[in-house]
Amino acid sequence: MKQIQIIDAKNHVGETVKIGAWVANKRSSGKISFLQLRDGTAYFQAVVVKNEVGEEIFQLAKDLTQETSVWVTGEIREDTRSKFGYELGVKSIEVVGESHDYPITPKEHGVDFLMDHRHLWLRSSQQHAIMLIRNEIIRATYEFFNNNGFVKIDPPILTGSAPEGTTDLFETNYFDQKAYLSQSGQLYMEAAAMALGKVFSFGPTFRAEKSKTRRHLIEFWMIEPEMAFMHQEESLEVQEQYVAYLVQSVLDNCEYSLDVLGRDKEVLKRYTQLPYPRISYDDAVELLKENGFEDIEWGDDFGSPHETFIANSFDRPVFILNYPKAIKPFYMKPHPTREDLVICADMIAPEGYGEIIGGSERATDYEYLLEQIREAGLDEEEYSWYLDLRRYGSVPHSGFGLGLERTITFLAGIEHVREASPFPRLLNRIYP
Repeated sequence: MKQIQIIDAKNHVGETVKIGAWVANKRSSGKISFLQLRDGTAYFQAVVVKNEVGEEIFQLAKDLTQETSVWVTGEIREDTRSKFGYELGVKSIEVVGESHDYPITPKEHGVDFLMDHRHLWLRSSQQHAIMLIRNEIIRATYEFFNNNGFVKIDPPILTGSAPEGTTDLFETNYFDQKAYLSQSGQLYMEAAAMALGKVFSFGPTFRAEKSKTRRHLIEFWMIEPEMAFMHQEESLEVQEQYVAYLVQSVLDNCEYSLDVLGRDKEVLKRYTQLPYPRISYDDAVELLKENGFEDIEWGDDFGSPHETFIANSFDRPVFILNYPKAIKPFYMKPHPTREDLVICADMIAPEGYGEIIGGSERATDYEYLLEQIREAGLDEEEYSWYLDLRRYGSVPHSGFGLGLERTITFLAGIEHVREASPFPRLLNRIYP
């Protein structure tokens, strides 16, 4: 008898198999008991018929409690009534580990309660679907960059300098020296691009800013490509191709998860159509002011309502181009005809999900960059290695960062960004 996973049921129709699973839910109807089983790959139904299994097995099935782990043996059958398409006709059940008084029952629970039980909430069908979509985005990310000639580089997590200032960083004592949990691997990726041409990193980043908004996380994962001999317009093409690739990969490989989450797949298909629209920062401010936004002036950064309105003015993700220099980091290349602007872009996702990519062309002039470092009040010595990149064979180069959690939120259609990552709050509880 073969042991299989639920996801492989389609390959074993008519066969008797053995599956290790947990009981997510159950119901009984006379002499038939229905078990909702999950094994980490998918959910499906197991049907226990009293006349087929006998009194002992049938009573065991009726007595199973939520999240009890079991070995179930039975025959795989097609089930056109379910979204999964298959079910198990049970022949025998063996209890592996009992579960009593499981706190997350099939009834409605508040978000605070679920967040306090995230280590168990992860077992639910929606969280399961989100994690499968997350996994697909990660898989597709490596595939996209590997197929396009990028080299994976791992920048340090503990750093001695910050690309965007130290006010929002976690400071640590590193052998009697100040060090920070990484805010971004970008500066290191620029060094790598000067050696390898096209590179990308994929790792954890940290922000110490205090915020209770739905768009901010203390810890998140970021994908940061950096490309030598590349100007901003070429970088924008890579960015939109990458996002469209992620969307298509989720559509192709996560249909069941999208259905569990109720995500409109027709809407997602629209996001694969390239190129994405572009609007300048100047025009975006005018668009907002013309539509009654009195809380925005030229030179202000956009808040959530502003980004949502701009994005909803288009039917796909939109690039906002060339922000004021005063509100952007020191390393961005100045605009060729406007001293008050830098060459950069944010990609704003539709449906109110906000910025998913921030990127720019990088400043290449040594003297200009040195002046910006001084004006930002940064330690010149700490950035001497970064300035070296402009002294020894500097070239035009561009890069961007995509936030994994916010992209998951966008593609999965989740209402609250914190649902995309089950661990940060749990870790904060363990290590206050």
